Amino acid sequence: MVDLRAKPFNLDDKGVKWVEETISNMSLDEKIGQLFVNMGADRSEEYLTGVMDEYHIAAVRYNKGKASEVYDQNKILQTKSDIPLLIAANKESGGDGAVTDGTKVGDEVKVAATNDVNYAYELGRISGLEASAVGCNASFAPIVDLTRNWRNPIISNRTWGADVQQTIDYSKEYMRGIMEYGIMPFAKHFPGDGIDERDHHLSYASNPMSVEEWDETFGRIYKELSDAGLPGIMAGHIHLPEYEKALHPERDEKDFLPASLNKTLLTELLRDKLGYNGAIVTDASHMVGMTAAMPRREMVPTAIEAGCDLFLFFNDPDEDFQWMKEGYENGLLSDERLHDALRRTLGLKAKLGLHNYEGKREEIMKPKEEALSLINTEESQAVVREVADKAITLVKDEQKDLFPVTPERYKRILLVPVQGLTGGFGAMIAGNKPKAHDHLKKMLEARGHEVSIWENTEERIMKLPESERAGAIANVYAQKQPISKLTENYDLIINVSDVNSGGTIQRTVWPASKGTPDIPFYVHEVPTLFISVQNPFDLADVPQVGTYINTYDGMEVTMEELVKKLAGESEFKGVSSVDAYCGLFDTKVWRTSTYAKK
Repeated sequence: MVDLRAKPFNLDDKGVKWVEETISNMSLDEKIGQLFVNMGADRSEEYLTGVMDEYHIAAVRYNKGKASEVYDQNKILQTKSDIPLLIAANKESGGDGAVTDGTKVGDEVKVAATNDVNYAYELGRISGLEASAVGCNASFAPIVDLTRNWRNPIISNRTWGADVQQTIDYSKEYMRGIMEYGIMPFAKHFPGDGIDERDHHLSYASNPMSVEEWDETFGRIYKELSDAGLPGIMAGHIHLPEYEKALHPERDEKDFLPASLNKTLLTELLRDKLGYNGAIVTDASHMVGMTAAMPRREMVPTAIEAGCDLFLFFNDPDEDFQWMKEGYENGLLSDERLHDALRRTLGLKAKLGLHNYEGKREEIMKPKEEALSLINTEESQAVVREVADKAITLVKDEQKDLFPVTPERYKRILLVPVQGLTGGFGAMIAGNKPKAHDHLKKMLEARGHEVSIWENTEERIMKLPESERAGAIANVYAQKQPISKLTENYDLIINVSDVNSGGTIQRTVWPASKGTPDIPFYVHEVPTLFISVQNPFDLADVPQVGTYINTYDGMEVTMEELVKKLAGESEFKGVSSVDAYCGLFDTKVWRTSTYAKK
C-alpha cells in the first residue's frame, strides 16, 4: 500500500485527508474513470467537457499545438473538471514537447554531448517554465534508457547515452529543473529500453540482461531516482525474461508478459525490491508490445492489477471504460489495487497543491498574456545556442588537413542529402521541418562558397515522363561515369544525413545507383565530409569516410554553430555519450592514399 506521507508525495494531514475524502465520495464509475489518461480528439469545450463528464478521466496527455491553443484547452480542463487533472506532455527535448512554438533545447543525447550536467538542468528548467505556463503539470520524461545497442531505432537519440552514472546524474538535474515549476516527471521506459533492437510500438521487445547486469544498470538508475524523490515512472511494454526466471523459476516462459502487464516486474521488483513508492503510468496502450500480449478486454484491467496506476489512452473509450469496470466486477482487478492506484494518482495531485484550489480553479493557471510571454524567450534561445556549440561532436577526424572549410580552399561544394526509411512512425514523430542541407546551402553561400545540392538518382528518375522512366529504372545501376566529373567540378563534397529515429529500423537507405554522388564512394577522390544531423550511429553505414560529425539535430541554430566550426572559427567541443563507432572495427579505419604519399 502507498504511503502518502513518504517520498515522493510527502503529504501533510490536509493532503492525505483530501485524498481519502475524494475517494470516499466517488461513485464506482468515477473511480474507474480516474484510472485513465485521455489523449483528446480536439480542443473544443464541448469535446473536453464531454469526455470529463462521461468518462471521469484522471489525466490528459494531449497532442501538441500552439501555446495559445494549448493554454485555452488546459484552462477548460482545469476549470470544468470535478477533480483537478494531471496534464502531461512529452517534454523530452524542451518546451517544444508541450507546445509547437516552444523552445527545443535538444534531445537528451545532444545535451549529454555537452559533457556539462548543468544543461540537463537547463533542459528541465526550460521545459518546466514553458509547460507550466500553459497549464501542464506532468512530463513523460526524462528518458532513462541506455543506448547499448546502436541498432535500436526508437530511443537512440532520445537518451542521455550508454553510461549509468551519467544517466543518473543528468536525470536528477532534469528532475530538479522541471520540478521547480511544479511539473511531475515520469521517467521511462521501465524496465529499460536500448538493449533490444526492436521498437515496442511495432513489435514485442525485451531487455535480455541478466539479473546481475540489470541490477548494476537499470536497477541502480531506478533505485537512485526513486531515492531522489522521482514522482512517476512509465512502464514500457518490454519483457525482462532473465529477472522473471530468477524470481519465478517455476513459471513457463510463454506466460511472461511485458512490464506494463507484469505484476512480478512492477510490484515485486520495482515496488518491493527497489522501494519505489510513486505513481506508474503505462506506455501508450495502442503499442503492439502491449496490445499483442492478450485480448484488450483482459489487458485493460490487467495493467492496473499488475501495478500501473494510470492507463495511457483509450482505444475506444466506451469499450475500455466498460472493460475496466467489468474487470473490477469480476475480480480481475482487485479492490485493493483499484484504491491503491487512486491514492497514488490523487497523491500526485495533492503534491502539486491542486487540492488547495477548490472553488478557485481559475487561479491554477497564470493570466494568458503573462503565460505566453514565457514561451521561447531570448534567454531560452541563448541556452539552445550554447548547447549546440558545446554538443556538436567531431567523431572521426582522420583527414587531418580537411579543415578549415573556407571559400579559398573549397570554392565549389556539393551537398548530398542522405536519407533513411521514409514514412511510417519515424516520419510522424519527426514532423515537417526545414531540411538541414537547405540551411547549410544558405549559410555556406553567404560565406562565398558556390553550393550545389545533389538530387537523389532514384527520385530524379521518378520525375521523368512515364515513357522514359522504365528505361531509366532499368539502367539505374549502370550510372558509372568518369571520376573526373567529380574532381573537376567539386572541391569538397558534404554528405548531410537526416535519418529519422522511430521507424522499424534507423539506418541509411542507399539508392541502387552506383558511380553517382548518392553514396560516398569517392572519399579518396574528392575531400569528403559526412555530417549526421539526427542519428548518432550513421557511421556504421559509412565506415569509409575519414571525417564524420554528429550534430544531433538539424535546427538552424545548430547549423549556424556547425558552419563556424567547419570554418575554423570555433572548436569542436562535443563528447559523444554513445559509441558512435558502433562497436565495429572498420568504422575507425581510414586508409591514407599511397599515391598521395609519393
